[in-house]
Amino acid sequence: MLILKGKHINLRALEPTDLDFLYQLENNPSLWEISGTSAPYSKHVLQLYLDNAHRDIYDVKQLRLCICNDDKVLGLIDLFDFDPKNLRAGMGIVILEENDRDKGVGTEAILLLCDYAFSVLNLKQVYVNVLEENSVSLSLFKKLGFEQVGVKKNWILSNGIYKNEVLLQKINKI
Repeated sequence: MLILKGKHINLRALEPTDLDFLYQLENNPSLWEISGTSAPYSKHVLQLYLDNAHRDIYDVKQLRLCICNDDKVLGLIDLFDFDPKNLRAGMGIVILEENDRDKGVGTEAILLLCDYAFSVLNLKQVYVNVLEENSVSLSLFKKLGFEQVGVKKNWILSNGIYKNEVLLQKINKI
């Protein structure tokens, strides 16, 4: 099992016991805008996903890890669209409960996963897509060395309104 240890949190592989957390997170309509979800997931479908979560990033082009603090799952962080030819991947992060946000959890999780992506997977770059209106996330990623490289105009349709999405990337200097 993959475990990345930080000072205050750990990133670990998904476990069968994460089904209820995954069910709660994936069926939270307030998060659907950033995940591209448009309908609820059944526990059965999520169990099938968990049954295949052990597959290698080189096979499924994705790595999803739980962000944990004292054995409590706080959120998820992903590498997606893994491209071993061009040595890049997208990153996404979500902390489920608002009271767990703005406490350094996201910062530590992003730093741990970037370190893994650059030192273990030998990626050249990691990129993120953030809604233009999400000033907290934009500030966080910029603070952690991600540079804004573009704006995707009218990219996300949410409640009948098109929203811009900002593309940021962090280049491995080594």
